[in-house]
Amino acid sequence: MNIRDSLLAVLIAFSVVATGTTESAAAEAKDQITILYDAFGTNDAMTKDWGFSALVEVAGKRILFDTGNDPEIFAANVKARGVNLSNLDFVVLSHRHSDHMAGLSYVLSVDPTVKIYAPREGFGIYGSSLPSGFYRKDEALPPEMRYYGGKPPAVMKFGSAWANANFELIDQTTEIAPGITLISLISDAPGTRELKELSLAVNTAEGVVLLVGCSHPGIERIVEAATGINPRIHLIAGGFHLVVAPDDAIAKVVTALKDRFKVDAVAPGHCTGEPTFAALKKAFGDSYLYAGLGTSIPVGTNGNARRGEGPTLDDLKTYRKLAGREDPFGILRSRGLRSGSAL
Repeated sequence: MNIRDSLLAVLIAFSVVATGTTESAAAEAKDQITILYDAFGTNDAMTKDWGFSALVEVAGKRILFDTGNDPEIFAANVKARGVNLSNLDFVVLSHRHSDHMAGLSYVLSVDPTVKIYAPREGFGIYGSSLPSGFYRKDEALPPEMRYYGGKPPAVMKFGSAWANANFELIDQTTEIAPGITLISLISDAPGTRELKELSLAVNTAEGVVLLVGCSHPGIERIVEAATGINPRIHLIAGGFHLVVAPDDAIAKVVTALKDRFKVDAVAPGHCTGEPTFAALKKAFGDSYLYAGLGTSIPVGTNGNARRGEGPTLDDLKTYRKLAGREDPFGILRSRGLRSGSAL
């Protein structure tokens, strides 16, 4: 081999190495939302179940949003999808309902020290505290009849279901990292009144990418709060909480998202409901992104999202079965309810 051929071989080898490195870096830098838990989808390797979880990879962060309804199913779905939970930046638990947080035990088995953001509540399952002045006292009682013998601590601490977990409790809308905000709102709907819920808003060059768990405070209220971060809402993914809502309530929300807030795209799942899937797909057309179990939805400027793919809405029978069964929280007790409240 002469010198010219040798140089050419070196250049080709360098080009291959450089290209491979670039492609690997590009793969690692992908911005996407991957659905790890839901009751509909086409991925036969994953188990459908009522609940929600999504891995958000955006702005250089890996965020687990909610952890599903069953730790064993969640663990199996994570493994089937080939997702690594050992290097998360943090976890967000949107609210205290079990279909959004039961898989946390598996997450903690993988990474016991991972930071977990959750709503702050007075007697919350994630742990809490209150000043001992919250209760009335009667100094005329003998010590044995008084709390703490009449000498309570200044602050009373209440236990967590995960005693050693690294929780940071949120009680107001907070930017937890540059461009990443947890929107904190409280539901005033019958059945979930005073329930606190966190939604994840990531401010990107294309607008806000908004991930919602169950939208108990109302999807319109959450989106309105997100416009305070950036008036442009690029994408909304997750549960819109209209699974038992009547057609007029669905139409009102769809119109608000499309015409009032001018949302670029939607990727609904979980408790959004089949009729709402249909209404949103009709309204948003190619900007309706299928978000079934196992789907990865690109959210970056370089990704081409899966627009409207997946099964037809008639194939999503799981929603009908689950919506029709008895609700464990008792919110479907009245067929006269005008909207969903706690699924």
